[in-house]
Amino acid sequence: MRILLFTGKGGVGKTTLAAATAARIAASGRKALVVSTDPAHSLADAFGTVLGAEPSEVDTSLYAAHVDARSLVDRSWPELRDQLRGVFAGAGLDELDAEELTVLPGVDELLALSEVARLAESGPWEVVVVDCGPTAETLRLLALPEAIAGYLDRVFGSARGMLASAQVRSAAKSISTLATHLAGLREVLTDPAMTSVRLVLTPERLVVAETRRTLAALALRGVHVDALIANRLVPKARLWQGPAASWLRTRRSEQDTVLSELDASTPLSVHVVEHRAVEPIGSRALIDLADELYAGIDPLDGLRRPGVPLLSVQADGDDYLLTVALPLLDGCDLDLVRVGDDLAVTVDGVRRLVALPLMLRRYTVIDAEADGAGLVLRFAPGQEERP
Repeated sequence: MRILLFTGKGGVGKTTLAAATAARIAASGRKALVVSTDPAHSLADAFGTVLGAEPSEVDTSLYAAHVDARSLVDRSWPELRDQLRGVFAGAGLDELDAEELTVLPGVDELLALSEVARLAESGPWEVVVVDCGPTAETLRLLALPEAIAGYLDRVFGSARGMLASAQVRSAAKSISTLATHLAGLREVLTDPAMTSVRLVLTPERLVVAETRRTLAALALRGVHVDALIANRLVPKARLWQGPAASWLRTRRSEQDTVLSELDASTPLSVHVVEHRAVEPIGSRALIDLADELYAGIDPLDGLRRPGVPLLSVQADGDDYLLTVALPLLDGCDLDLVRVGDDLAVTVDGVRRLVALPLMLRRYTVIDAEADGAGLVLRFAPGQEERP
């Protein structure tokens, strides 16, 4: 099974392109499910039909659904929350403290992601296309399995000395089950053979700048991006005359310049879609749009690129070079800190602890620089850190 995540800055057309991709895949005879986790729920508008929380067939081999995160929270979270509250109350914490400790940040987004995984496993689909929320929400969504797993580990650690009552044992079992589920989600998201992201943008400098920052943030999370899609290019005026034609030529020239700069700064394929006079609604119009987008290339295999590991090590004389594969913007806010056996990498406010390869854990970083491959750190094997 393949999972394709579509995201981008709000208003760039990611929902339409996600729906078009799913429609094109289904038209080729493969069963496809397209799911929206975007609270705006505009996926139904793209197909011109009504969608619910469970998949419904909108065309031959094509199914669609909306994930209602709020409803999932109301159904799924209260039981575990009550169990955790009982654990902390039993530890002598007052009611207010117990309540605060059981506020799980991002639980609605987490349950939405879990629901996508459930839907993916529950049907006959060969491909699941996910219409994610805007970029910032998607980055938070993809970071949740790791972040919440850490939170639960701290919460569970606080309760280890209280494992006596049946209530506590039940809560511990629930936490363990949730932690295992989170690890499974993380594995799915970071498996490039299964999951990849397609970033949708419009050819404007501000949008492209956000897209490039998103590329670095996704790489830091270990999430694979297989393509960039530039939407709403102004059609070429060709032989047209008059003020409107002059405006179109000027605008298209500006867009082409922006895309040329983007193409030169990333090894990813940049696919383009021209702005249409009529909004594509319904399967037929969406398939026509996908035919322009993919231009005869299979939407699955034609864009597939091998995943690049976040970390790679090579010997350089007596030293070792550790490459952290991050596409970095000029002037980005970058910070590196060694924290025990981990490397804390922060890029433009996005931070992740990356476990160092075992062979480097006893050695010291003596130099760091950025190049086209990302960050390159030099370790001196003769300068061992004392345990």
